[in-house]
Amino acid sequence: MIRLLLIVLVALLIGTALSLGLQYDLGYIRISLGNYLVETNFWVGLFVLAALVALILVTVALIRRLGRSTGFVTGWLARGNERRARRRTTQGLLALAEGNWPRARKLLEASAGHADTPLINYLAAAQAAFESGDHEAVDTLLRRAFESTPGSDMAVGITQAQLQLAGNRLEQALATLIRLRKQAPHHPFVLKLLKNTYLRLEDWRELSRLLPELRKRDLIDQGEAAELERTTWHNLLQKAADDCKRQSTETSASLEPLTSLWDQLPGSMRRDEYTIRDYARLLAELGDEAQAETLLRKVLRNHWSDELINLYGRVKGLKPDEQLLTAEQWLKDRPNNAELLLALGRLSLRNELWGKAREYFETSLRLRRSRETMAELSRLNAHMGEEEASARLLMQGLVKDSGLPDLPMPRA
Repeated sequence: MIRLLLIVLVALLIGTALSLGLQYDLGYIRISLGNYLVETNFWVGLFVLAALVALILVTVALIRRLGRSTGFVTGWLARGNERRARRRTTQGLLALAEGNWPRARKLLEASAGHADTPLINYLAAAQAAFESGDHEAVDTLLRRAFESTPGSDMAVGITQAQLQLAGNRLEQALATLIRLRKQAPHHPFVLKLLKNTYLRLEDWRELSRLLPELRKRDLIDQGEAAELERTTWHNLLQKAADDCKRQSTETSASLEPLTSLWDQLPGSMRRDEYTIRDYARLLAELGDEAQAETLLRKVLRNHWSDELINLYGRVKGLKPDEQLLTAEQWLKDRPNNAELLLALGRLSLRNELWGKAREYFETSLRLRRSRETMAELSRLNAHMGEEEASARLLMQGLVKDSGLPDLPMPRA
């Protein structure tokens, strides 16, 4: 109330002052502009000037209000686009889950520009394009994904490598993963993908270098690690043996690639019976049965293995008689080992001890019915002139292994 009274009082004072001022002639205002001349009373000029100032102030106010109104409209439109983008993104992801690849790609790609997370849209759209078989579009969408989100190189690269592997583009996948590993040398998923890539490329040398890192990071369990390492070195040993054969001359073969690789094996593999068996077998195949016999003898003294004793009975050492005596010493501790008895029968044959060989084969066969032992005994009987016994033994083995039913037969 007091404020209103003050405003009325001030207005009355200003009105009184103006009415008093108008009674006096304060002159006139002349404005010359080119060929035009404007003359007016001072009070009229003052009124016009005040009107111009008021007009300018009103115009500025209108412009500001219009700007605020435009911002509101723009924001409202932007929020509408974001809502539609979220809805289409959800629809696109549902279509992707349902296997509707064309629809999924269309929705995800179209809504990526206004989506909260365009990276997700582009990566999912790339997956849909891959499933549709459009590999060129995959690369384009992955590039857009990278450009849409700073710092997304690793996520985009891993997705790209996975799609390349799924599409059997192994060389491209390897190049992508090597680049990613340079950026993050110990990234667990990159290392796992590298392992799968090397396996599919059969790049055993690189896989052997990667295995220690996989073990160190506990990225594979112990059972898988042991099997993978065994497979890796088995293939590397075979490759080295093939290199030896290619380098061989008409008189001799160089074992350097194979023996050099054996020296590079980790300690766990040099103690693995299957790897030792592979190495000894390859040595024997390349003509160095003596070295194979020496290796097998040393291993069997400290670590028994039926796999290795079987091979020991097949190779020819420098002194076959001593080789037989060594195996017979082992028989004292393992009198009922069928594999050892089979090996002793073969070593007896190598020393031309026919009767002893047959005795060993028969004892082994009583302990375990083995086709291998049966074949050895049958062959020995045939060469000793006992064709009937040999044929009967072969017939028994054939009937047994074929699983024939028990049926009546005519008497001979």
